[in-house]
Amino acid sequence: MADYSRVRVVSRSLVKAAGTVTPRILAVSNLDLLPRPIPSLLLCAYRKPSTGCFGDVVAIFKASLPSLLEHFFPLAGRLVYSPRSGVPEVHCDNQGAELVVGEAGVELASLDYGALGASLARIGALVQYGADVVLSVQLVSFACGGFTVAWCSNHVVMDGYGLCMLASMWSELARSGRIDTTRGGGAPSFDRSVLPRPRAAPSYSPSLSEAFTPFEGKHLVNSLTAESYCVTRLYYVEERDIAMLESGSGEGVGERRATRLEAMSAYLWKALAAVVAASGSDETCRMGWWVDGRRRLSVPGNEAAMRNYVGNVGTFALAEAAVEEIRRRPLPEVASMVREAIAARATEEHFQELVDWVEEHKGGRFVETATVGLGSPALAVTSFASFRLQTDFSFGHAALAMPMMLAGTGRLCAGFVKIVPRPGGDGSWVVSMVVWPRLAAALDSDEPRILRLVTAEYLGLKAENPCSRL
Repeated sequence: MADYSRVRVVSRSLVKAAGTVTPRILAVSNLDLLPRPIPSLLLCAYRKPSTGCFGDVVAIFKASLPSLLEHFFPLAGRLVYSPRSGVPEVHCDNQGAELVVGEAGVELASLDYGALGASLARIGALVQYGADVVLSVQLVSFACGGFTVAWCSNHVVMDGYGLCMLASMWSELARSGRIDTTRGGGAPSFDRSVLPRPRAAPSYSPSLSEAFTPFEGKHLVNSLTAESYCVTRLYYVEERDIAMLESGSGEGVGERRATRLEAMSAYLWKALAAVVAASGSDETCRMGWWVDGRRRLSVPGNEAAMRNYVGNVGTFALAEAAVEEIRRRPLPEVASMVREAIAARATEEHFQELVDWVEEHKGGRFVETATVGLGSPALAVTSFASFRLQTDFSFGHAALAMPMMLAGTGRLCAGFVKIVPRPGGDGSWVVSMVVWPRLAAALDSDEPRILRLVTAEYLGLKAENPCSRL
């Protein structure tokens, strides 16, 4: 009997950019070298279209991809490691982005949304692609008539901001036939010259060296510990509950009201502190945030190039505090601690030091020390809540949009949180977590209930009769 639990690849092709693309080599920046060179992707799940069928969806993507690649020309190239320096670079020679079409014999409603990555892996919904491929677009239909779209790339080429920009501009192109570069910051920019250059004499504070650990076995926890420490959760937070946290965070003396991210971070930090206190094993705990530098680096006269920059412009901000202090302080004060920690890293001088540090450590693979799992418990947050993300390609908004990394957390034993706005702009969030069982249990049972588990019913992915196949 055929195995209908696996994805059947219907077609696999290379699509080149339209027009003439002058071959060139795109050198990566020092900030591109900070993330590990691992596959990353943006996954969108869609309900069954109200009109048309999966064949129409595929036709829209096939027809618009060549024009899209004119704007994102490096994505039609190949990722190559320089034999001279060992550093990756993108050969922009228009070999073509990959377009994969497949079908799964299961319904979207049958996926385990609490462990979405593992559930997709079990049915093979994410098709492997060559390590040198810069962009693999994968369309998979499901038995319910719904489908998924995965924009797959490599983290060394672009971060989550770039993936969201790619999807948003592609949706505009699919709906209108063009990308309006006169608004929204202009055209995509791959110009690495807008970033700080290494100084002739690299200079950085000793604390920066302490912030990174070589990504080598002897510096990491053992594999059995890494595989057993965590549980995964996929929550949603209603807009009214986000607003409640925000208003509950109040305003510090002489300060502005906390942002929604600061308020949510304060809530999570207090939850972590309570769990750590109950364990009785640590007197402190840590929170960290990956901070986007696009709005924090100035490019006089060329602000649009930074707003629409496709690459990596991130840093990691970390704060550690006594467990009892976090528990004792009210939410507004903890939110202020969050803001201060992020502000300390969101400076031009810090990014300059980061560039200098990478310059002296090229060729090595490093990871943020706080995420290894040694020392006090650390919870690391990535937020996409302020990113532009449009997912309507003329067949409706996605039911779910989630940036993911295929390599997972590897041998890292911190807690990881990812916050993404729910498609459609209703103000709610989807929050993905890889955390300790005790923290997950505390969040599952906390009152008032802020985080609720995502289900297929919540996403509107109910079983339906499938439309005709390709």
